[in-house]
Amino acid sequence: MKFDQFNWEKTTENWEKWWSGDLGRPVFYFTSFSGSARDDGGLPIKPFASQYDFSIPAAEILLNYENKILRNTHYYGDAFPAFWPNFGPGVLPTFAGGEGHNHADTVWYSPGRFEGCELKDIEFKLDKSSLWFRRIEEFFTAAARIWKNRTVMGMTDLGGTLDIIASLRPGEKLLLDLYDNPDEVKRLIREVHDAWWEAYAHFENLTDGSSPGYSAWTPLLSKSRYYMLQCDFSYMISPDMFEEFVKPELADSCRRLSRAFYHLDGKGELPHLKHLCSIPELAGIQWIPGDGMPPAADWPEVLREIVGSGRKLQVFVSSPD
Repeated sequence: MKFDQFNWEKTTENWEKWWSGDLGRPVFYFTSFSGSARDDGGLPIKPFASQYDFSIPAAEILLNYENKILRNTHYYGDAFPAFWPNFGPGVLPTFAGGEGHNHADTVWYSPGRFEGCELKDIEFKLDKSSLWFRRIEEFFTAAARIWKNRTVMGMTDLGGTLDIIASLRPGEKLLLDLYDNPDEVKRLIREVHDAWWEAYAHFENLTDGSSPGYSAWTPLLSKSRYYMLQCDFSYMISPDMFEEFVKPELADSCRRLSRAFYHLDGKGELPHLKHLCSIPELAGIQWIPGDGMPPAADWPEVLREIVGSGRKLQVFVSSPD
């Protein structure tokens, strides 16, 4: 099935049954791409939306994506047409004074106006006039106008709370802060959490009534609030520190989402799995073994622990067979 003939009613019904446990099978997201429309002139398709010059209207970029990608993609199983404004992993720092940087194949963030600041001097507040915030806002507004329930507009990657703080206070300093200034870290966690939810609600409101559902960088589909939460920083801390610095804020976000998933990224995060599975409102866990590791299917003990806890499980499968 292609973009123009997509059956949204059937697809959303299947996803809702999956969320409620009534589908009787897993969901499968498969797509294929046909033709060479990616290279037929005009705007190139870039991996990150932030890599387009900000003077190019978002509507032009979205229509280009529709013509070159959506109209040449075939959707199988439970796959669906979607777009998410990819401004890099954890863009929230750029909404508060940090700086975003594009490279050929990645995006990263630096402290910006917080460069050289002591932890106690970092005050995190959402600035809706910031360049990157307004640019992402432009994408949401244009998508609502152009697609009108023909494509899911996924939430941009706002980032994990400690990951965001680590962009402003480079990781090695933040690790020491956990020992030296735990109260200041917790204060900043609360500020980032509030700004995160202010940004989420703002972009959510821009798509109200114009998107078939909620999605994010991971293409799960939900009729009510879904997001893929994370804390890649937790790879470097103990389970006790995870319980103290990560779990309370994470649990709060899970309560504010209807369907919260967690991005469990690499074996260094496995020691935190029991804490994750103790959060009642966490609906599911995505297991990513990490670069150079065996694929997800080769971690049966991890898969069993997640499913055995009553959580849903999401994995990526790649096989030449």
